[in-house]
Parts: sequence; C-alpha cells; structure tokens
Amino acid sequence: MGTSVQVTPLCGVYNENPLSYLVSIDGFNFLIDCGWNDHFDTSLLQPLSRVASSVDAVLLSHPDTFHLGALPYAMKELGLSAPVYATEPVYRLGLLTMYDQYLSRKQVSEFDLFTLDDIDSAFQNVTRLTYSQNHYMSGKGEGIVIAPLVAGHLLGGTTWRITKDGEDVIYAVDFNHRKERHLNGTVLESFVRPAVLITDAFNALNNQPSRRQRDQEFLDAIEKTVNVGGNVLLPVDTAGRVLELILTLEQHWTQRQLSTPIYFLSYVSTSTIDYAKSFLEWMSDSIAKSFEHTRDNAFLLRKIKLLINKSALEEAPGPKVVMASMASLEAGFSHDLFVEWAADPKNLVMFTERGQFGTLARILQSDPPPKAVKVTMSRRIPLVGEELAAYEEEQNRIKREEALKATLVKEEELKASVGAEVVTSDPMVIDTNVSHPSSSAAGLHSGAFKDVLIDGFVPPSSSVAPMFPFYDNTSEWDDFGEVINPDDYVVKDDNMEQLSMHVDGDLNGKLDEGSANLILDTTPSKVVSSELTVQVKCSLLYMDFEGRSDGRSIKSILAHVAPLKLVLVHGSAEATEHLKQHCLKHVCPHVYAPQLEETIDVTSDLCAYKVQLSEKLMSQVLFKKLGDYEIAWLDAEVGKTENDMFSLLPLSEPAPPHKTVLVGDIKMSDFKQFLASKGVQVEFGGGALRCGEYVTIRKVGDASQKVGGAAIQQIVLEGPLSEEYYKIREHLYSHFYSL
Repeated sequence: MGTSVQVTPLCGVYNENPLSYLVSIDGFNFLIDCGWNDHFDTSLLQPLSRVASSVDAVLLSHPDTFHLGALPYAMKELGLSAPVYATEPVYRLGLLTMYDQYLSRKQVSEFDLFTLDDIDSAFQNVTRLTYSQNHYMSGKGEGIVIAPLVAGHLLGGTTWRITKDGEDVIYAVDFNHRKERHLNGTVLESFVRPAVLITDAFNALNNQPSRRQRDQEFLDAIEKTVNVGGNVLLPVDTAGRVLELILTLEQHWTQRQLSTPIYFLSYVSTSTIDYAKSFLEWMSDSIAKSFEHTRDNAFLLRKIKLLINKSALEEAPGPKVVMASMASLEAGFSHDLFVEWAADPKNLVMFTERGQFGTLARILQSDPPPKAVKVTMSRRIPLVGEELAAYEEEQNRIKREEALKATLVKEEELKASVGAEVVTSDPMVIDTNVSHPSSSAAGLHSGAFKDVLIDGFVPPSSSVAPMFPFYDNTSEWDDFGEVINPDDYVVKDDNMEQLSMHVDGDLNGKLDEGSANLILDTTPSKVVSSELTVQVKCSLLYMDFEGRSDGRSIKSILAHVAPLKLVLVHGSAEATEHLKQHCLKHVCPHVYAPQLEETIDVTSDLCAYKVQLSEKLMSQVLFKKLGDYEIAWLDAEVGKTENDMFSLLPLSEPAPPHKTVLVGDIKMSDFKQFLASKGVQVEFGGGALRCGEYVTIRKVGDASQKVGGAAIQQIVLEGPLSEEYYKIREHLYSHFYSL
C-alpha cells in the first residue's frame, strides 16, 4: 500500500465558514489552517476542541482571520500545543491582524476570548520557512517533508506540499494564477499527478473580467465620487488584500497628479506598511527588479497617509478616500465611518471582497441592498462618580487579598526552608513539632504561639530550650563576591513591562502609537452601547479585488494538475457540487467532498518500494542537467543485496537501443518570444505559430484529455526541408532535454 492519508474537515465545508482541516499522514496529524470568523463564534471551534490535543503540527496558509484567527484561543483554551509552521510574512502580518482584531473589539466590548499575551504566546511557536524550503519532520513524523510554495492570494500566502515516500499531498486553497502588482501567480500548475490535492470551491461559480477593465471601473467610480464632493469608504482587511489596493491607488494618484487625500486607517497601519517595505523579496518580480535597479521601494508611499485614529481624519476637510479596517464592518474604524457617511447620497462605500456570512458587509452586498440597517454603536468611556469609587474599592479589596495571600505563601515557604535546615541536636534551637509539658498558663500560650518564648521558667523535657525564632539567610558567594539578583534592583512598572513585551519582543519596536496608548491606558472605563437605525442613502458598489482564481481558471488548472485523488472544501453547497461534478467528468474519477468531521481515506492505490542504486550501476550512468536537477536514462534489472534489500543492478547483457526521449514542455507564447529574440519573424495565426515564410508549429490534441497523467498533445513542425526549417527545429529542440 502507499502512504496512508486521511482528511477530516473541522470547519469550512459546504459553506463559507473559516478554514480548518485535519490531515493525517501515516498517523502524523497536521492541522492545516486554524481560522475563525469576525463574529468569533466559539461554536465553530467545537470540532477542533475534540482533536486539538492530538495535533502534531500546524500549517498556516494565509495571514488573515479566516486562516489563523483561532490560533491564540485554541492554544489558550482547547489544548493545542503543537509546533506551528508558516512563512515569514504570514507570521508577521498574521500577528498584526490579530492585534488589530483585539484592539478593535476591546474598544467596543469586554472582549475576553484572548488577550495580547495570548496572541504573543501562540505566535512564539511559529517556525518560519521560505518558499520552496524543504523542512524535514522528526520523531513521529520521520520521513515526512513539508514545503511552502507560492499561492498568489496574500503576501506570504502558501500552497503546502507534504511529501512522504515520494507521494505528494498538496493543500492549495485561495490560490491565484494571475500576476498582480505586488504578487506573482501561484505555482500550483507546476505539479503533475500529485497523489492527493486538497483545494476549495469558493470561486467555482464566479467569472472575472480582465484586470485592466476591473481597475479602470474601480478608479473611475472613486474619481466620480470625489469630483462631486463625496467621500469614499473602502472597508479592508488589516494586512492582506489592502496592499494591492494601496499600490493601485498610489500609482493612479501619482500618474494623474490627483490631490484628493487618501488614508489607510487601522490600529496597526504603520506597522503593516513597514513590514511590506521589508518583504519585497516575497513580492512580484517587477517590484523586486525595480528595487534592485533603482532602489525604489514600491511601498514608500507619497500619496497615501497612514492613520492610527479618527481624530486626524476628522480634521481633514473636503472629500477623501479612506481604507479602513475591518472588511466585515462588524467592528473597527470602518464600522464607525459607515454609520457617519451612510446617510449622504454623495458618498460611496466600495466593497472589494465578499462579506463574511451574517456580517453587516454581507447584508449591504445583497441585491437589492437594504434602505436602512440596524447597527450597534459602542464606545468605551471613563468611570466617574459612584461607579469609579465602587471600582476602586473593588480593586483595593482584590489587592489586599492578593497581598495577604502572597504573605501567607511567603511565610509558609520560609518555615519550610528553615525546617529543612534545622539540626535537632543543636541545644539552641527549639523543635516546635515536639510538645513539652508545661503549666496551664504556659500551655495556653504555647498552643497559640509555638515560636514565642514562654513567660517563666518551665523545666524542658529535653536539652532543647525555647528561644525566639532566628532565620539565617545565607547568601551565595563566588570568586567576585556575593551573588546578587539583578531583578531586585530594577524599578518595576507593570505598564512599561507590558508595553516593552509587545513592542520590543514581537514587533521589533514597530507597534503603532495608537496601539501602544491602548495597551498603556489603565483608566477605569466601561462600554456603553446604543441601537441605531442607519438610513443607507450612499452608493454601494462591489468590485472583485479578492485575488482568487475564477471558476474557469480553477477548472483549467485542475485539469492540468490531474491529481490521482481530489478533495474539495470551503465553498457554498452549490459551488462545491458544481465543481465536484465537473471534476468527475474532466479531471479524475476519485473526487471527494466530505461533510463536517467526516473522515475520508484518500490513501494512494499505488504500491511503493524502496530500492538501492548499486555503485556499479551509478558508475555507468551519464547525467544531464535539467534545471535544478540531473536526469539520466537507466537500463537495469532488480536484484537483492546481502541485507535482502531491493537493488538496481547493471544488465547482464547489453541494453537494446531506445528511441530518443525529449523531456520538458513548452508554451507557445514563450517560444514565440524566444524566436523573435533570435531574429525570426514569427506570429500567431489560425491556432498555429508561423515562423518565417514557410514553417509552421502547432500543438495537436486535446489538453483536457489525460492518459496516465499526460495531456494527449504533440508538437508538429511543418514546412519544406530548408535551412530555415532546420534552424527553427534546432531552436525547438533546445527547449527540451534528450535522453
């Protein structure tokens, strides 16, 4: 049998809930993604709570709440303690996302599901990997190799490859094949015939316009609004797709020399951009090359101002464009701005991603949109008067109880330490555990205070006489004198300790001033809420900036990858069933769409054997370079070694000749550019590549039909035998490797 593989969805199947899946590879349990929604609904985590203690490793694919939002809570409350693996941007930007979520909710509620300390503690377990870096698991996971690869959806977003005994299990959700301003496209198309592919059906029913058309409509709508004196609100995520929007607006405003102010408003806005400036090597080739040649950092913003509170925004007169978190409108600055701006018909609320189910953003995206919505306005105000006095009295009572408890604990520790050092034969020390006969008066005193000298002279029953307690606090000494504890000489300030922990420890000093003020603000306060009915008179518009492949592209990519077994997750019931039926007809016969907590066995039907390559055989092999690898043609026979292991041995007779094998693939568009660079006149026409005057190159066959995993396609070179024909054939052969 092949490698044993079981998949169990814990959240996010047949719906658009957060993503969380348990993948078991030969008994080693991977938790892939640990998402939560913006409602922080704990009922969604019940399946995870039942298996959290059995998880051996956690893999995170994207730095947003839907993929990692439950990680702090799971480690705090559910018993999740496994090591976590992610790319550097997912680690850093995911940390900012959770900070922003916490700070946004702490301002409008008594949020207690997790704290900033819980976030720090959870992310301390993250091992950061680079793209294509192979990480070899140890212990229980011996023989398993994991590697993050480009997903193309968010900065640092990952398609995970898990390999065991030569079989690949690919986890690819929320991927994007399109190259964008700040990201390259996914590398999913580079895989051929993996044993298992786990992917999502989220966009299976959606088709997208071209990027140029989308961008033009997006910018035209914004300009039209500000030209009539209106404000534009873009509800965005904390550190994900907002980066693409920032570059789009920055470039357009620079090219057109527009003066309308643009703001990025979140509690961690400056930290987000600071990290983006330092992650250029994770971005698109164009950004990396631009920085390499001109030292121009794409995220050195000149037209967009970063804000950490609304006060600066309120001081800015006239129309403005504001990108504000959260995208769901459930909390954060976007929620407050929507309430303020919704009643003005000149304003525009532009959604760039589909709202999460049940959120205010999703309600406003319905067709037709509502004319009025009920919202809860909450704010935190300082305590005053009787409430403040009651709060301070309660805090003082708690401090007194804690101080008393600490004193009792310290006394017990001192007594225990002294008791352990007492030498009972010392006549100057009294053993308080030994009872002594005494007068009635002495007995009363000694019963209540055993360590107090008894008033009067009572003959002791032994040579041990009573005395006042004395504790000899011996100090440790070394060659340089008495050993001191530096902590005893530090002036401790709880607030400064907390600030330094979050600034210096995790964000390398990049915590926003507004966030730091919130952490340091210990003023007694409470949350007051009120229900409002908001009249929605502003314009509402949705433009797809989600950065995901659309349905047509997903089907084409899956047909190209052609996995042996396909598992579909995360998507509406309609989208999941649609993609499932399509894949059964055109991709592979083994397509699964499991229900919540349903474990499916997708173990490969292939049998894998380990063989050794004998030294005698390897000495006869001629390798050829193929990219990062070396390949060779082998003619051998199977034998056994002294240890009864299978081994490939040289043939006992000369090997028969074989036809030349061309290894590789070619894209006609790339080959067209190559021929043009060699001075050959070339153009597309009639589905073929016309080279020079007489030679034609075409691909024959249906790329969607597969035999043994390979498309039934051939490259046909047609034309009269001439110098031009042989020259073009030589160029064509140079793109392949012959064996």
